[in-house]
Amino acid sequence: MNGLNGHSNGEVNGAGDIITQNQQKGWWTIGLINSRYRYLTAETFGFKINANGTSLKKKQIWTLEPASGNANDSMIYLRSHLDKYLAVDSFGNVTCESEEKEPGSKFQISVSEDNSGRWALKNVERGYFLGSSSDKLCCTAKVPGDAELWHVHLAARPQVNLRSIGRKRFAHLSESLDEIHVDANVPWGEDTLFTLEFRADEGGKYALHTCNNKYLSAGGKLLDTCTEVCLFSAEYHAGALALRDGSGAYLAPIGSKAVLKTRSTAVTRDELFSLEDSLPQAAFVAALNEKYVSVKQGVDVTANQDEISSHETFQLEFDWATRRWYIRTMQDRYWTLETGGGIQASGDNKSSNALFELDWQGDGAVAFRANNGKYLMTKRSGHLYANADTIDDNCKYYFYLINRSVKCSTIVKQI
Repeated sequence: MNGLNGHSNGEVNGAGDIITQNQQKGWWTIGLINSRYRYLTAETFGFKINANGTSLKKKQIWTLEPASGNANDSMIYLRSHLDKYLAVDSFGNVTCESEEKEPGSKFQISVSEDNSGRWALKNVERGYFLGSSSDKLCCTAKVPGDAELWHVHLAARPQVNLRSIGRKRFAHLSESLDEIHVDANVPWGEDTLFTLEFRADEGGKYALHTCNNKYLSAGGKLLDTCTEVCLFSAEYHAGALALRDGSGAYLAPIGSKAVLKTRSTAVTRDELFSLEDSLPQAAFVAALNEKYVSVKQGVDVTANQDEISSHETFQLEFDWATRRWYIRTMQDRYWTLETGGGIQASGDNKSSNALFELDWQGDGAVAFRANNGKYLMTKRSGHLYANADTIDDNCKYYFYLINRSVKCSTIVKQI
């Protein structure tokens, strides 16, 4: 078994969780629940650990780190919220005090054969399985029993993009709204957002919830209610996620339409997925003429449309080095500052002239500062030019997030 990325490629903590910072791919943030439905807990003081947490909060969150990049390797490390590694010492005592990885820190994951989806964690150094007796942790069992089996609660963002490792494509809701297809090059819009719901009251399994409020069944169809055929166990495979149904078959994109359903009982690259935090996608309305900014007319970025379509939808991609933004079109081009100050969606790669600073105005509007130090303004023709030294109404653009329900201030104020 091997992984889900709870914080993929970076993030801002807070209400929006709009963007992500440089986290390692393949690292999961998880909670571990024992047979008494208590969470593995790292106490704030004294580096004490126990298994008596009643819910997934800060002290119950663990970072699962792959021990190697081998896709068939199930070796991992577990790091607490205090940045200490769970380990087993030479006497069999379970500790969590070291900031360094030690031989006793490495565990191997295996999945229970009882179809519960629970994990067993074997300490590689000692050869015993991690378990809990009352609220005390121990590592003395040669064979995992009920006390050594753990439900895994993934602490992923509420809504994520699902990317197939094998096909290198993203999942999205089908046009018929009754299936999930895995054939999108870029995850545009809410149709590509999914919620992986942890069902503690149904054996700690997961349901895949779509934006149209339906649940994916093992057979590939979306159902109005979550039934047994909509429940999957989560498996970790060297940083990628596999979802197994009740009969032991795994979700994978099948056929020419890449319909997401279960078929194979073996895990290959086709059965592996990464869960990635979705990038913010937005539409902008110029305060000057109350028109949507668009690239419908070609390469020129112009505020001249009354409705939102694919030409008026843009993806914001944050650059941590400069703390500025790339603005990507659905046609895979980037807003770019041209000679003379004009803004065109002509860039097919990221350059310094494709970077913009977002200046939050506090009234639901934002101003863009281009690479020449000038603010974007709307000409009477609707064309956007970077030639303003100060911000006035001509430089303001009202900001509407397309793929999540959060105010635009969340993005700007938390950067």
